[in-house]
Amino acid sequence: MKNKKISLEDYDKPVAYDVDGKPLYAHPVSDKPQTGTVNQTVHFSRPIDPVRPVISDATMLKHEQSKKTFPGLNLSEGEYVISCIRRNLIGLIAPLFFGVFIIVLVLVLVSNLDPFLESFKMTGVPIDANTIKYPALLFIALIMLGMFVIYYVYTRNRFYLTNESVIQEIQVSLFAKHEQTVSLINIEDASYTQLGIIQQVFNYGSIRLSTEGEETTYRFSYVTNPKNVIATLNNAVEAFKNGRAIIND
Repeated sequence: MKNKKISLEDYDKPVAYDVDGKPLYAHPVSDKPQTGTVNQTVHFSRPIDPVRPVISDATMLKHEQSKKTFPGLNLSEGEYVISCIRRNLIGLIAPLFFGVFIIVLVLVLVSNLDPFLESFKMTGVPIDANTIKYPALLFIALIMLGMFVIYYVYTRNRFYLTNESVIQEIQVSLFAKHEQTVSLINIEDASYTQLGIIQQVFNYGSIRLSTEGEETTYRFSYVTNPKNVIATLNNAVEAFKNGRAIIND
């Protein structure tokens, strides 16, 4: 008796029916999905020794210059800084003015200490002026130290735009800082805001970046000429996503 070859397609056809009319198969029904969504895993091969990208001499020159100018930045090979955005010093006016006002007030009090003590003398016991002068001078030194800390923390907050990413250095306090980096390809939206007549007159404001997927938002305030900053950033993002060279002045 000759063996009959059965194709795979024949396996899905019933060979008989039971008394209830249900089909009977020569083997279990195929595992082909009938309904619903099937999760598939896609594996990508990755070369063991990937090919190094070709970096032009002009780009490497900009990279070396950026490393010398900003030694604290962790720049990848061929990455260079397009612009460094610092905070407008107008944000320091209020805290520094208040500190200077307190210092002047204390100095006036110390220089006119004798008449001041005479006017507030309530007993016949004389009050030594040094018991007030030295604490007053220590208080002035603390105020000046506080003003320096405010200035240092404020000016150490910086925003860097490179040809590959955006780097934000955030100085929280005198001994606390952190850095966050986002690739230009992940930036979905970049915008700026100027609120009030003061920001309009002195041309400063805030910039805002949002990323794809993670819905993370990055903000940087007291930016000088935020419109120009956002225009440069959007041009860099568009050029990076389209694989074009980023042109900057």
